[in-house]
Amino acid sequence: MIKAVLIDDEPLARELVREYLQAYPEISVVAECNDGFEGLKAIQQHVPDLLFLDIQMPKINGFEMLELVDKIPCVIFTTAFEEYAIRAFEVNAIDYLLKPFSRERFDKALQKMLERRTDEKVTAELLDTAARELPMQHNRVVVKINGKIKIIPVQEIHYLEAADDYVKIITAEGAFLKNKTMAFFEKMLDGQQFIRVHRSYILNISQITRIDPYEKETYLAILRDGSKIMVSKTGYPKLKEVLGL
Repeated sequence: MIKAVLIDDEPLARELVREYLQAYPEISVVAECNDGFEGLKAIQQHVPDLLFLDIQMPKINGFEMLELVDKIPCVIFTTAFEEYAIRAFEVNAIDYLLKPFSRERFDKALQKMLERRTDEKVTAELLDTAARELPMQHNRVVVKINGKIKIIPVQEIHYLEAADDYVKIITAEGAFLKNKTMAFFEKMLDGQQFIRVHRSYILNISQITRIDPYEKETYLAILRDGSKIMVSKTGYPKLKEVLGL
């Protein structure tokens, strides 16, 4: 039996999926969820094989929710988006269903899922590429701490630091780890506000109080909280340009 979870804030959309799934007795709907928070709990509780996942939902969007899942099952996106992210879906997702979708289109997506169940994951490339296309993704970062979800507005970030396979997000509240790359954040964040000043640091320029020479054409950015961030030879020109120096 294939366990499925429906995650969509539109009851009619979930009802349509349930109706179409009646033709697939091997698939059992074990949970229905209105938003990403409920969806994450349902995934942890039921460990489903398949998600029908909307993108734009209250609280956190579908991509942010997937970032918090330890083991991502097969995913079929249900979306009203016609432009951003669709091309990314075509490259890597099991499939996407553009609302309103027909039974024929639904059957095509299910056939893809049944053929590709051995993958049972959405690749990191899909999440990174598609997530950057969503406007709300540029305004916040979602992290999971001790099983709880925290939303960090980007304006509260002082700087980001590379930490092995993670990125450390530094705010006034402390440090939070995100399983992403520095390159992801460099592309996601506003390039006029957050500057990659070093291969290990992305800096919020509003936190800078001064820039001191250091050694061998490198500098130290001194932040409001007293932190000292290394600015490399290649990072310094970018910082100067944004600051208008």
